[in-house]
Order: sequence, then C-alpha cells, then structure tokens
Amino acid sequence: MNNVSLLELFGIFFYIGLFTIGGGLVAITLMKQTIVDRGLISSETFYNMVAISESTPGPVGVNMATYLGNEFYGVPGAIITTLGEILPSIICILLIAKFLTRFAETTPVKGALFGIRPASIGLVLVATVHILVMSLINIPEDIKSLLTKEGINGFFNWQNIAFYFVILYIRRKTHCHPIIMILCGALFGYLFF
Repeated sequence: MNNVSLLELFGIFFYIGLFTIGGGLVAITLMKQTIVDRGLISSETFYNMVAISESTPGPVGVNMATYLGNEFYGVPGAIITTLGEILPSIICILLIAKFLTRFAETTPVKGALFGIRPASIGLVLVATVHILVMSLINIPEDIKSLLTKEGINGFFNWQNIAFYFVILYIRRKTHCHPIIMILCGALFGYLFF
C-alpha cells in the first residue's frame, strides 16, 4: 500500500460519495478508478474488499470506505473515510429537502434527473463486468500462453463458474432468500481462497 495522508483519504472518499449516483456498484467503479488506479491497493485486494463489503450488512460504498480507512489508519481512519463517504449525501439531502419542492417541476431539474439515469446504469454495468471478469476469468501475464491447451483451460476459473451456476440453479428452483446465497458465497470464498 502506498502512503496516503488521512486528509487525502477523506478527500478521495468525499469525491466518491459526491459522485456515487445509482448505488453501491457505482461506488465500486469510482473506487476502482481512484484507489486501485492510483496504486493505493492492488486489484486483488480491491476485489477481496468488494466481496467482504457485499457480504456484510450496510451500503457497499460505506463498508468499503470503512474497511480501507481501517487498513491504512485503524479506527480513526475508518471514521474519517466513512465520514468522507457519507458527508456529500447528507449535504445533498439537506439541500434537496430545502429547495426541491420549489424547483422539482422545472425543466432543468427534470432534465438533470432524466440524464442521471442512463449514466448510473452504465456505471453499474461497468462494475458488474469488472467483478464478473475478476472472479470468473484468470487473465494471464503473457497472452501467448493462451495458445496452449493448458493456457486455455487455465483461462477460466472453473471452480468459481461451477459455483456461480450451482447457486443460480438453487436460487431459481428454491427461491431461497438472497441472504442465504450471500452467506454461501462468503463461505465458498473462505474455504477455497
């Protein structure tokens, strides 16, 4: 992990919280761009954080902010990064509550809300693809290794793919509660990784 000040971490998570429109998966996309691409943590560590944050109660973005803050600076870091993540939402909600009733029907506000929807969907799709690729495909260091039979067989993470389809089948046939599926995924990750 690179050295980063507590103030920088607060700023990073304030930025993420400010532009997370559309839910936790949008936060994941922004976090990957601002944390992994800056070299603060590795891609593997990031996706492990995603798995843990998805498995624990609460919003994914807040869970990840708390987790990363704790990794860098312990409990004070967890508090600061969590505040950075939630403060923009609190400010926006207070402003919206004060002014929205007056401006809700204006053309610019309607246009802005209409434009935010497809952007949020795109960010959620990007995060979903990243998570699927990271968990189901082993991208080799040397692309030429894919030309061999062993390379092609090693390209897919067959264990994860099999688990994914088993869980999908069980969910479809039994209509089991999603919490049970999440717990099964957490147990699978704990036992096999």
